Amino acid sequence: MAFQKEPQYSHGQAARTAVVLCNLGTPDEPTAPAVRRYLAEFLGDHRVVEIPKPIWWLILHGIILRVRPKKSAAKYATVWTPEGSPLKVWTEKQATLLRGYLGERGHQVTVRYAMRYGNPSIPAVLDELKAQGMTRVLIVPAYPQYSGTTTASVFDSVANWGLKARQLPEMRFINRYHDDAGYIDALARKIEHHWAHHGRSEHLVMSFHGVPQRTLELGDPYHCECHKTGRLLAEKLGLAKDRYTVTFQSRFGKAKWLEPYTEPTLIAMGQKGVKSVDVVCPGFTSDCLETLEEISMEAREAFLHAGGQQFTYIDCLNDSPDWIRSLTALVERHLQGWPTQQADDPMALQASRERALGMGARD
Repeated sequence: MAFQKEPQYSHGQAARTAVVLCNLGTPDEPTAPAVRRYLAEFLGDHRVVEIPKPIWWLILHGIILRVRPKKSAAKYATVWTPEGSPLKVWTEKQATLLRGYLGERGHQVTVRYAMRYGNPSIPAVLDELKAQGMTRVLIVPAYPQYSGTTTASVFDSVANWGLKARQLPEMRFINRYHDDAGYIDALARKIEHHWAHHGRSEHLVMSFHGVPQRTLELGDPYHCECHKTGRLLAEKLGLAKDRYTVTFQSRFGKAKWLEPYTEPTLIAMGQKGVKSVDVVCPGFTSDCLETLEEISMEAREAFLHAGGQQFTYIDCLNDSPDWIRSLTALVERHLQGWPTQQADDPMALQASRERALGMGARD
C-alpha cells in the first residue's frame, strides 16, 4: 500500500488538538448531477445498504441513479438557502460556535466540520489538520443515537484515511450521547420555548430517521437508543405516555423498516380525530431535507389532508445556545487528559462566536 507524502517530522513538535464535527452530508448544489454524485457515494456505502455488492451495484447504477437524482434535486431546491444546503450551513455554524465556547473555557483547539458523504469530506479535513500539525483529533459524530449505518460509517471513513497515513495522530471517537443530560435538556428547552410562544398541540410526535428492521435483529442499538431519548425527553417535559409517540421516517425500498412509520401514524391520528400535533426530530441536530421537506412539508400535508387542523414542526437544535453549551460540555469531557493551551486571544474567540450568532439571527 502506498502511503501519502507527509510533512517532514519535526522533533519536539508541540502537541496540538483538533475537534471534527462530522455530519451525514449533502449535495454541493440542488441539481440532478450533484445529487447523483452524492447518492452514488451515500448509497454505495455497505453500512447504509447491506445487500450483496454485485446485486446492489446493478440496482443502484441501473435503476436508482437513473431515476432518483432528478426527483431528489427538486426536493432539495425547496429547502436550499442562499448560503447552501441547510445541513451544511447549520453544521458549519455549530463548529464555529463550538470553537468559541471551548475557547471561552480556556481550550485552544482547532474545530472543523466534515461530511461523511460530499464536501468537505472527512479525509480532506483530516489531511488539512495533519498538514497543520495536529497531533490529537477528537471525532464527534452529529448523530446522538448510535447506528452502524451512521456512526460506524464515520469510523470507517476515519479508519480508511488512516490506512494511507504513515504517522497517525492520537485519536478519540464519541460513539453516542442519546441519553446525555445536556442534550436532553437542550431538546426540552427548545420545545418548551416553542410552547411558551406558540401554544401546545394535543400530541407530540418524536420522529427519528428510520433504518431497516433487519439492523435491529442483527444487534444494532439504534432502535433502543431512540426510544430512550424519547422517554427521557417526555419525562423532562412532564408528558404522560398517551401524550407523545415515537415514530420513524425516511423509509426507502420495500423491506420492513423500524415502525411505526411517521407519515402513516400522522394520517391515522388525523383520521381518528386528533386536531393538532407538534412534530420534533430529536435525532437530527441540524435541520435538513428530511426535516424541512419530508416532515414540515410532506407530513404536514398528509396530516391536514387526513382531517387534522393544525400541524406544527418544531425545528432542530441548530445553533441553539443550550445545544452548543451541551455540545461543548460533551466535547470537554472527551478532551480530558489531553492538555489544551490557554487561548492566546480570547477576544478573537468571542468575536467569532458573536459572528456565528449573528448569522443564525439572520436566518
